[in-house]
Amino acid sequence: MTKVCAVIMAGGVGTRFWPRSRERSPKQLLEILGKGTMIQNTVKRLDKFIDPENVFIVTNKIQKGLVAKQLPNVREENIVVEPVGRNTAPCIGLAALHVLRIDPSAVMLVLPADHLIQDVVEFQRVIELAVEIAHGSGNLMTIGIHPTHPETGYGYIQMYNEDGKHNPYFSKGVYKVKTFAEKPNLQVAERFLASGDFLWNSGMFVWRADAILRSIKQCLPDLHSELMKIGTAIGTPQYQSTLEMVYGVIRGISVDYGVMEKSEDVFVIPGQFGWSDIGSWDEVYRIAGKDDRGNSINGRVIHRDTNNSFVYSENRVIATIGVSDLIIVDTGDALLVCKRGRSQDVKEISDYLKRKQMNEYL
Repeated sequence: MTKVCAVIMAGGVGTRFWPRSRERSPKQLLEILGKGTMIQNTVKRLDKFIDPENVFIVTNKIQKGLVAKQLPNVREENIVVEPVGRNTAPCIGLAALHVLRIDPSAVMLVLPADHLIQDVVEFQRVIELAVEIAHGSGNLMTIGIHPTHPETGYGYIQMYNEDGKHNPYFSKGVYKVKTFAEKPNLQVAERFLASGDFLWNSGMFVWRADAILRSIKQCLPDLHSELMKIGTAIGTPQYQSTLEMVYGVIRGISVDYGVMEKSEDVFVIPGQFGWSDIGSWDEVYRIAGKDDRGNSINGRVIHRDTNNSFVYSENRVIATIGVSDLIIVDTGDALLVCKRGRSQDVKEISDYLKRKQMNEYL
């Protein structure tokens, strides 16, 4: 039986979710939509096909305690702590080293901690298909999402429009990847949507642990060399010092740019399971329930002649009169007022606070 290990990447801050998302209470550890935090819901949807002892969380020093508290069924030794963030390629490589210790042929399901998936049955079907192919072939698999609108906040994956001649998995609804594209402007996103051969890049991957390390060796040999130092030290008293030494010298790079774009025989499975990366307040508004005037109201809010707005208050009373198309988020020590459609720019506020060393608001 194929051993499947889930690797959940949970070290980010979620700067587009300021002021709710902070370094010590990041987006993935918050209740954003409904009951349960985002990371709790991510782990919960794996219950039926991945054993709890095979769930790994990659996070940072600040968030480790909260992660452990929110996920009591995850083994403490399976909470892998990065000394500093170095993007997804080092994060995934580090996790692969830990998975290899369990089973050299284990398949890794790599997931962000903060995504929404509404159709768990279809999600499980897609993942099980990806696991089957990854285990048998050693290929790198990714999950794409059929786009519903020209989104500028996501990266894209282009599929080959082909028959089964050069793709042994075509009959199963699996496509060979042609290229990865960065987040486009609106005009390019509209062109991607019209073409019919682009998918949203979900940031979810499936591969054998040995296969991704082999691909890192081929595409990022310097990173692989440093990771091997960590691999040798796992389980020894030298692990922590080696980890910190290596993370002090490696460069940050995404697995998409550093590995996937440079690898041959990368395959994508298109998914339709109610996915969202919940990447901005605009996306929360899109998904959230609304009243008959198009408002999503959360907390102590008095609204008069208010339309198509998202309002959230943790404690204080917020009153709105004669406004439309706003995002208002109040956390007591900080207030965000943003025009709907501009919430991707909230990251600029976090960047400003960092430059001004206003760390109490980060």
